Amino acid sequence: MPVPARPLAERSSSAAFARWLEGLPALVEQVRTEWGLRRDGEPVATPGALALPVRDETDVAATLKLAFADDGGAYEHLALRHWAGRGAVTMLRADPHRRALLLERLGEEDLSAAWDIEACRPVGGLFALLHRPAPPQLRALSDVVRGWRDDLASLPRDAGLPRRLVEQALSIAAGLVEDPATDGTLVHTDLHYGTVRTRPDGEHVATDPRPLSGDPHCEPAPMLWHRWREVGDDAGALRWTMRERLDVLAEVGGLDVDRARAWTVLRLVVRARALADAGEREEVTALVRIIKAVAEP
Repeated sequence: MPVPARPLAERSSSAAFARWLEGLPALVEQVRTEWGLRRDGEPVATPGALALPVRDETDVAATLKLAFADDGGAYEHLALRHWAGRGAVTMLRADPHRRALLLERLGEEDLSAAWDIEACRPVGGLFALLHRPAPPQLRALSDVVRGWRDDLASLPRDAGLPRRLVEQALSIAAGLVEDPATDGTLVHTDLHYGTVRTRPDGEHVATDPRPLSGDPHCEPAPMLWHRWREVGDDAGALRWTMRERLDVLAEVGGLDVDRARAWTVLRLVVRARALADAGEREEVTALVRIIKAVAEP
């Protein structure tokens, strides 16, 4: 089976990923045969994963997803089992060792074409459905934040980020590491316009979680760092748009907006730091503008 390798390869350039990608066609056929599935369309590739439309032995439409074994999505199956289709795509079968999931077939449309502010409403609505006590197997968000804090603390002053924003993020991280509310809730961590799809009845559901045991207030950040280009260069428009996105997400999702703002600033700085390392100067500049728009009163 031909595999569209280019989108897949955006996830990683490691030797392990190259080996996985080379063996992917055989893996697809192996899992498909074992599970009694037949192809029902062309595969769709995203960074690090492949989705193949299939039908099972009873002619039920489904999607076979195979993903590279990185840490972020290692417990996707556990989160989907925990949600059991409530606010998230239904998982029909799983082989965690091979990172193979059989999922209900959803519509192709996501929220990428919706007005960004209006799209925040269904995403915020999913928070109440998805946020519940976390399974004990999940990694604690406080451990992740501790790693962020240590990494940011080691940054040289010429790292390409305004030092004031780095210091602000360090201050936020120091408080969150010690806060009991940082852990304990099952969080998706990557909810945005492209990871929310619709069922045939129009219901919005989450896909592609990268779950942690965390704080619901960490969730809004990806909705701010995606689709920043369409806002343009006007500082006033950027400030209004980003603050409105955050306000709507917090209001609909039942979040404390100030705590959500702190989490958003921290996650944006961490993302900007990673992109600076990758040489993505345009996006780093945009993220710095977004951080200032959200953080400043």
